[in-house]
Amino acid sequence: MTNIVMTTTQGKITVELFTKELPITTGSFLSLVDEGYFDGLHFHRVIKGFMIQGGCPHSRDAKSGRAGTGGPEPGSSFTAVDGQIMNRSKGGRGGNIPDELTAKFSNEPGTLSMANTGQPNSGGSQFFLNTKHNNFLDWFDSSSPSKHPVFGRVTEGMDIVRKIETTPTDRQDRPKKPQQIISVRRA
Repeated sequence: MTNIVMTTTQGKITVELFTKELPITTGSFLSLVDEGYFDGLHFHRVIKGFMIQGGCPHSRDAKSGRAGTGGPEPGSSFTAVDGQIMNRSKGGRGGNIPDELTAKFSNEPGTLSMANTGQPNSGGSQFFLNTKHNNFLDWFDSSSPSKHPVFGRVTEGMDIVRKIETTPTDRQDRPKKPQQIISVRRA
């Protein structure tokens, strides 16, 4: 079991990562954590009653119109939790990882999911924390084409997630008062 602590402008969120079940997704995420990739980014998309999204490198500037369009460097390598050395492929938002559609964890409140463009194998660094049960986003739910693998669960700080979720937003779902990810570290 591996935990991370996300320190935000609202407080700390602790997340347990499902390393055994999703070694590629969690390995990529942890390599970005270890690089300090998420430090200083902002939650660029916040929708009350749905989710909060972060992880785009363009969100370093909280007002960037490009927030939500970026990802890690294509070709950058990482080690999956199972020891496999992998490279991020060139995709829709930068360096992408293969979809890990293996463990049937549902997009329940407090779960951490991999964001993607809607195309296969287009996840990279963007993630979201579900604030309601978004089962239509489950890769194994056939009611919609969305396929977002869940790779972790909030174990402490759901009150912080709720504070971010309820912050006022503009028409692009961007918080009017920036909600920053100060740092993400292994616990």
